[in-house]
Amino acid sequence: MRRRPVRPPPAAPGPRRTRAPLPSRHRFRVVVPLVLLAFVVSVLLVEGYTTRGFSGDQEGRAGKPATGAPREVADGGPVVDTTHDHPRTYRAPAKTVVLTFDDGPDPVWTPRIRAVLDRHGTPGTFFVTGQQAVRHPGVLRDLIRSGHEIGVHTFSHRDLATLSARETDRELALTQLALAGAGGVNSSLLRMPYSSTTAALDGPSWSVARHLGEKGYVLAFVDQDTRDWRRPGARAIADAATPDVPGRGTVVLLHDSGGDRSQTVRALDILIPRLQAQGYRFTTIADLVGADGLTSPVDTGTLWKGRVFVTAVTVSDTAVSVVGVLLLVVGTLVLARCALMLVLAHHHAHRRPHPGAGRPVTRPVSVVVPAYNERLCIATTLRSLAVSDHPVEIIVVDDGSGDGTADVAESLGLPQITVLRRPNGGKASALDAGVRRASHDLVVMLDADTVFAPSTVHRLVQPFADPAVGATAGNAKVGNRRGLLGRWQHIEYVMGFNLDRRTYDLLRCMPTVPGAVGAFRVTALRDAGMMSGDTLAEDTDITMALHRAGWEVRYTEDALAWTEAPASLRQLWRQRYRWSYGTMQAAWKHRHALVERGHAGHFGRLGLPLLAVFQILTPLLAPLIDLLTVYGLVFGNPLLTMLAWTGVLAVQTVCAAYAFRLDGESLRPLWTLPLQQIVYRQLMYLVLVQACLTAVNGYRLPWQRLKRSGDVVLPPRLPARER
Repeated sequence: MRRRPVRPPPAAPGPRRTRAPLPSRHRFRVVVPLVLLAFVVSVLLVEGYTTRGFSGDQEGRAGKPATGAPREVADGGPVVDTTHDHPRTYRAPAKTVVLTFDDGPDPVWTPRIRAVLDRHGTPGTFFVTGQQAVRHPGVLRDLIRSGHEIGVHTFSHRDLATLSARETDRELALTQLALAGAGGVNSSLLRMPYSSTTAALDGPSWSVARHLGEKGYVLAFVDQDTRDWRRPGARAIADAATPDVPGRGTVVLLHDSGGDRSQTVRALDILIPRLQAQGYRFTTIADLVGADGLTSPVDTGTLWKGRVFVTAVTVSDTAVSVVGVLLLVVGTLVLARCALMLVLAHHHAHRRPHPGAGRPVTRPVSVVVPAYNERLCIATTLRSLAVSDHPVEIIVVDDGSGDGTADVAESLGLPQITVLRRPNGGKASALDAGVRRASHDLVVMLDADTVFAPSTVHRLVQPFADPAVGATAGNAKVGNRRGLLGRWQHIEYVMGFNLDRRTYDLLRCMPTVPGAVGAFRVTALRDAGMMSGDTLAEDTDITMALHRAGWEVRYTEDALAWTEAPASLRQLWRQRYRWSYGTMQAAWKHRHALVERGHAGHFGRLGLPLLAVFQILTPLLAPLIDLLTVYGLVFGNPLLTMLAWTGVLAVQTVCAAYAFRLDGESLRPLWTLPLQQIVYRQLMYLVLVQACLTAVNGYRLPWQRLKRSGDVVLPPRLPARER
């Protein structure tokens, strides 16, 4: 498709619109994609940081010798206060039990554990992680309302002995922010992840303990670790929590998150009545150190900072869940599309001839070439048409060119050529003028930068032996493949465009006869209302109109044409922007085909949905694959992430290789396919986003002309059937 540099004239006389009067709308189309991208990246960053690093059921460093902690700490009680110059330790008094729970709050198991504790009138001490608190603030608030003690278990359950002081401070600050936002409190009680008894404090851990004391934290260790995360059975957990020495006080470690805690819930119903019957009382860590409480309400400023933080994490969670669902949808659509194209393309390549294919079409054909400032390439195009092996008349419609395009065409002195000069009116009106001037009932249309093989016209018109056929689409190829951008577009044309057309051909719902190489029955054009300037994609518009008028549209894969593709990213952006926007315009214009009968309804209920899903929805969502690949490399398992991304690439490579094989193309350009997925696909995504925003914003894009280089020629070696 090639566009004229002017917009078709409006229905009523008036000045031509340009971009200049609408700078705010232009900024809207640029800023919104950037804001959307920034939002998605921010969401993934928040989600990544607040979910990584915690695996739940892990054993502490029990049994290691204390090489750094003072003896009075190593041999002291399980509660350590290093906020003073001389550390202090505290033990549970006789007949006193402190039940502590790590790793929550959990939306399933924490409420069940709380219910058991409340039923028995027993307080608990819950060491919560910031990650869990921001995800389940309601569960944390219920614990606070029930009077249970809240302690800090870091934000992401990281081993503080392996972190720098700055990283440790960040973990603690985020956790306090989470507590403030989720529960309106802060806590000076902390349990280090992977810690157990004070006897296991080594040099690095003791250094961290001293640093935490400087920050004002009281540290809680344990007397008895039930190892309930191993799920040994409810009675075994209850036995492990019962003091070995009758009457001795103890601090017990249990878990309310990190896995299935059903055994822990049942163990509490065994343990609490058992110890109460033995005269034990249950208390909190604050009671052991003689404090009124180690948890206190936060001020208003901190409360709102925390709420903003919790909201950000909640939004990130929700957004990532939605992204996950969308990724599943995209993956399914990509695989389904590949499978559908491979099966149907194979069937298309080995199909039976269409009815009437045995009666060759030999009558002369009119070839219409609309041209606007095409001086560099018009001569090559017309010479390729002049050597056609099918009788043709060539009508060059010079659409108000200012560079002498018409003069170049006339100077060739070719007898088949008629040059029609007219004022600039746009491509659609130029094509209509050419059709009206045509002497024959079959008209071939091509862009002025396109080169035909000698047999192209003949092959393109053969399906017209069937009187039901109103138009045929040829096989457009990139004629300037030098450089990375040219190879990427070459892959796209062969794999994306031509493989799609094989599928659409079999399904009888071809959405576009490309402007670079197409043929029409004049009667069908008149039935469809001729070429229209209503949209920026006049080729898609007329194709859909033909379907709605009841005409069949076929694809002739052996009618080859080489067209000039954009040679710069700027030119490519402008071209694809118009294509995308024009396709949306055409689909919306012909939306009523969804409810029509006959062939029009068949196209509307099959062709339009396929177009919407595979040319709009899937490309819009496809970058999720790349975004989540980066997310997985940074925050997840890099090996599994790369395997998944490579798997998607492998599927696309198989489709591309088969498409190249069907088209008789060399596979060498496919080495650029991985780079195409990383760079080119993102560009096409941004183009499509901007086109969608343009449509939503109600702005009509003006015509713009692409810069020509005129370097499209026939390949040095044509397939044998083209020689």
